[in-house]
Amino acid sequence: MENYNISNTVVLVIGANGQLGSVLVKSLQEKFGVNNVIASDLRTREGYQGLFEIIDAITFERIEEVVKAYKVTQIYHLAAILSAKGEENPLQTWDINMKTMFNVFEVARLNQIEKVFYPSSIAVFGEGADKESTSNHAYLDPATVYGISKAAGENWAQYYFLRYGLDVRSIRYPGVIGYQSLPGGGTTDYAVDIFHKAVLGESFSCFLTEDTTLPMIFMDDVIRATIELMDAPKESIQTRTSYNLAGVSFSPKEVVEEIVKSYPNFEVNYEPDFRQRIADKWPKSIDDSLARNEWGWKPEFDLEAMSKIMIEKLKNYYNLVQA
Repeated sequence: MENYNISNTVVLVIGANGQLGSVLVKSLQEKFGVNNVIASDLRTREGYQGLFEIIDAITFERIEEVVKAYKVTQIYHLAAILSAKGEENPLQTWDINMKTMFNVFEVARLNQIEKVFYPSSIAVFGEGADKESTSNHAYLDPATVYGISKAAGENWAQYYFLRYGLDVRSIRYPGVIGYQSLPGGGTTDYAVDIFHKAVLGESFSCFLTEDTTLPMIFMDDVIRATIELMDAPKESIQTRTSYNLAGVSFSPKEVVEEIVKSYPNFEVNYEPDFRQRIADKWPKSIDDSLARNEWGWKPEFDLEAMSKIMIEKLKNYYNLVQA
């Protein structure tokens, strides 16, 4: 690891190999330059172009070492065990999600980091929140350990801002739909996997019922929202827990209706499992008026536009793989 003396923005992305991180890093490289973005994860990503450091975010000293060596000014902390995967080992999920968060916040506080991005999720909502147009200020009673850890993390983000002045910014992501990577263990990941199966000519077994409506968002909107939030003037960020973010709400049945326009013979069967119980406690639609009013958020992709791009990109991908 070399020492870099860079006076402008230098970004460290922790958890860069995940569904979101792998796409976000490319956008950050385009914005700040390849040599001003340090990707990190537990292992290097094959074919990755740019600066990469192995970081286990459980280790405070390793995060701080990289921050000091590169003179990092912003940290995006994306590492976490997600909802469905987290239920397999709840105590370990809590320990990892909270320990990594505290390490990032403390490194940032002690090293005068300008901004920290901490992602939250609709998993913070439970039965105490309205299912339709769920408010940013809805009561949080999450039903998964992932959701519990994110709800706690939101409060710690606000605490670090109020107590130490650390500029932590956060978004509650809905289900993220993207063609760039495979599903990562979330309850909404059926809406990614279903497109892969359709393009491959395979049938799909859905772990949610056909009418389970959940808030979703296309990856392009996610990346744009994240960067727009981090670019917003500090005085515009009035919400220091986390911002609701809405894209489009839909059910598995509605996704299938879009897919069969391109693949009329696509077959789906519904076999709800434990993830159905998780989804039943989540909102059906999100009120993101705070994000719209405070920093100008507005989604660009609906289900039809999202589906067309997913199918086109995955067709190109599998044609190349199978060539």
